[in-house]
Amino acid sequence: MLEQSSKEFEWVLIDDGSSDETQNFIEELKKKDLGFTLTAVRQSNAGKHAAINSGVAAAKTNWIFIVDSDDALVPDAVETITTSIATATDKTVGLCYRKAYFSGELLGNDLSTVEQSFISTPTEAGKLFKGDLAYIFRTDVMSAFPFPIFKNEKFVPELYIWNKLGDAGDIIFFTRKIIYLCDYLEDGYSRNFSRHLRANPKGFFTYYWSQFLREKTVYYKLKNLIRSVQCILYMLLGRPR
Repeated sequence: MLEQSSKEFEWVLIDDGSSDETQNFIEELKKKDLGFTLTAVRQSNAGKHAAINSGVAAAKTNWIFIVDSDDALVPDAVETITTSIATATDKTVGLCYRKAYFSGELLGNDLSTVEQSFISTPTEAGKLFKGDLAYIFRTDVMSAFPFPIFKNEKFVPELYIWNKLGDAGDIIFFTRKIIYLCDYLEDGYSRNFSRHLRANPKGFFTYYWSQFLREKTVYYKLKNLIRSVQCILYMLLGRPR
């Protein structure tokens, strides 16, 4: 964030119950002339979805861009976003750009042969891109669709809310522009899906059942129905020890 070519943003930093040096890092940042507003919120560990809810509630700007603590932005990310926002219509509720590994390798499909931008839904775009995407959403719309919170669970798939936001208006997808850099951690969600599913069955059920109702083809409906049943079984069996 410190290297952005544009300083026209507010950094809302959510400390989700960290036990490392995050608070010291925040205090050091507060002493600097950053050129942008820094808002820090500390809460008990409740999961990324709860941290997003807190960030949206604390934000004072009109748009939200979620960046994980282990990831980074390219230097012109904010500049790219603000330029697109300036040309967005009243119907636009979101923008979406590409992610890449820190090595520069694109996540997902190379779509250089298709149009540079188009309007779609997160579910349908996901089938085309086949890789994680960098979403930016209007704050007022995100405020209307907070993530549900389930006792003793710390995860709800983001696509559950992203689809609801897409139902509220247009999301513009940019097929080429990379603004977000990341790597996958060994203990991350993508590499430990089964464990996360078992630990958060209500959150996953909420997502998969919603997808079952949303999908139009038999294949995807069946896929989400199977996952929904799996979540119900995990709810009956209880949390893993």
